[in-house]
Amino acid sequence: MSNIGVLIETGDDGVKESNFGVITAARGSDDPEIHAFVLDGSAEACKGVLASYGVEKVVALGADGGDLSSSPDLQAAALAAAVGHFNLTALLGLSSAAGRDLLARAAAMLDAPLVQDCLGVDLGAQTVTKSHFSGKTVATIKLNGNPIVCGLRPNSIEPLSAPCEGSVIEYQAPVQDGGKLKIQETKQSASGAVDLAEANIIITGGRPIAAPENYQILRECAQILGAAVGASRAAVDAGFAPHSMQVGQTGKTVSPKLYIGCGLSGSVQHFAGMKTSKIIVAVNTDKDAPIFGKCDYGIIADLFEVVPVLTEVLKEQQS
Repeated sequence: MSNIGVLIETGDDGVKESNFGVITAARGSDDPEIHAFVLDGSAEACKGVLASYGVEKVVALGADGGDLSSSPDLQAAALAAAVGHFNLTALLGLSSAAGRDLLARAAAMLDAPLVQDCLGVDLGAQTVTKSHFSGKTVATIKLNGNPIVCGLRPNSIEPLSAPCEGSVIEYQAPVQDGGKLKIQETKQSASGAVDLAEANIIITGGRPIAAPENYQILRECAQILGAAVGASRAAVDAGFAPHSMQVGQTGKTVSPKLYIGCGLSGSVQHFAGMKTSKIIVAVNTDKDAPIFGKCDYGIIADLFEVVPVLTEVLKEQQS
């Protein structure tokens, strides 16, 4: 039986849902033993939900030589030490902002092959699939090494439950903090906002949104849906939205279950960032817009008419 490690990311509400797809990918088809690494001291609280997706061992990871929460270098050193201690053949995590950073640091310390933003992984064959050339092709990449390190695109793998008995293991890695880098403060971009890269539902506005204040129309709908709000590059370049909201080749790559594009033309660059969405809905006044050739459902109408109606209907269903 192989041993697979999964780096778990947590938030204010506990384990982030996008972790469950990574755990599903780690389980694969050969029934490996899964070790889930929790770095923020909440391992006991996470045990139940992680066990429901097949995690047998939840590792409360710490370090002898410092506080993990304030040092990315120490986090990576502790994670690399745990990979060796538990004799893991692979380490998986999310290709989120935090995951990309930590997985890359750990892979460098392990001298292990690393691939980020994977759409799928076959741990038995040691291969991953990854989108290339603005999403026009998907490559299968062979990784030679032991262990291998992979970051998966959030929501790219459909999570499947596999209840088991979980237990918590304490592991204090024998590593010291070099003191080269310290996190002093973390600031959120918007209080309560859903992260674009990990959102299950995204509603995005293009250049026809016309003004920054008009994004409030999308935010009201998003609040009811539990969605994140995105923007096209044209809207960002016009000053209607910050770059942190941009979806596309030069923005964030997303894979939500539902993507609602409002006033998007459907350019190649934008489509490259959201083509792996499970369901795409387009709202545009131009019946010849390229987005209508790429969506599952299309509405030829003005977003300023459609979105408020959708918001009202959703409010009625909630009441």
